[in-house]
Amino acid sequence: MNMTESLRRNGEYEHAQENPYQNPYQGTHEHASSPVDPEWPPPPPRPTQPPAAPFASFQDGQPEQPREKRRARRGPVALLAAVAIVAAAIGGGTAFGIQELTGGDTVASSSSSTNVVPSSQKGTVSGVASAVSPSIVEISATSPAGSSTGSGVIITGDGEIITNNHVVSGASSVKVTTNDGKQYAAEVVGTDSSKDLALIKLENASGLKAAALGDSDALKVGQQVVAIGSPEGLTGTVTSGIVSALDRDVTVSTDGGQQQQQQRQGGGWPFEFGGQEFNGDTGSSTTTYKAIQTDASLNPGNSGGALIDMNGNIVGINSAMYSSAESSAGAGSVGLGFAIPVNTVKADLAKLRAGADG
Repeated sequence: MNMTESLRRNGEYEHAQENPYQNPYQGTHEHASSPVDPEWPPPPPRPTQPPAAPFASFQDGQPEQPREKRRARRGPVALLAAVAIVAAAIGGGTAFGIQELTGGDTVASSSSSTNVVPSSQKGTVSGVASAVSPSIVEISATSPAGSSTGSGVIITGDGEIITNNHVVSGASSVKVTTNDGKQYAAEVVGTDSSKDLALIKLENASGLKAAALGDSDALKVGQQVVAIGSPEGLTGTVTSGIVSALDRDVTVSTDGGQQQQQQRQGGGWPFEFGGQEFNGDTGSSTTTYKAIQTDASLNPGNSGGALIDMNGNIVGINSAMYSSAESSAGAGSVGLGFAIPVNTVKADLAKLRAGADG
């Protein structure tokens, strides 16, 4: 129905000519074939109100509503029904999307426009640090090859944590320290060396603050970001910078033992970029992924920590940094850091939860 269509009052009584009760004079002539005097009987006065109930037509034992009333009611009812259907469709789609992403668990996922940071601190590094630091942990992993310190991001309140594969690969024990100083034992749930990602789960944890996973596809070069992690074992260290570039091809080692040994010596994370090797030999077993490049200061121990937009959403998992130093004494950030896009994490999450080992 065209909502701009005007109502026609004379159309309300189109059926009245067929109703023998509508005209009390109709049928009173003795001869049906006699012509009807157009001047007599005079037509009844046009009613100012719709016909009373006795003159309304019936169907299935129920009186038909006057057409004017039905028209007035049909518009709002139809509109409300349409709104209800659209809302149900949107709600169902959202629920399905979250189910597919989380596998039934609760992961806080948001767009890049969602504000995790309080409005009074919006756009500030201190606001991001205050809002997100409770969701970042320090990870200590021990293996026959040595020990390493890295970082992780809490994604569920019961202790699921995303980190780098090279932080926990081959580990015989994993300990986690949360931002408030509590320590937990953790088990490795799944690893994916091809993306340098791992999922670990804390034992007997509840009520933790899960980070909001943003949308790395919405990132822009030059956009301000914040990094939080535990460089050199300094828990909860906050640095800031910008997105320097997107879709950088970064190659890292898939040999967890070599990575842990390298971190224990303080030489950074071996990786290849632009056909060159940095921070040591990556070995013969490597994987390449598209990375976010940032000039936010990253140092050994930031690996597995969070790269965050100014709304407080996780946009990347820090994974590699370049150091020009030959020894741990001079190792440090020179503004070349790389992070795994968070959309890669979300796409890999179901595989990690299923216990992937590789």
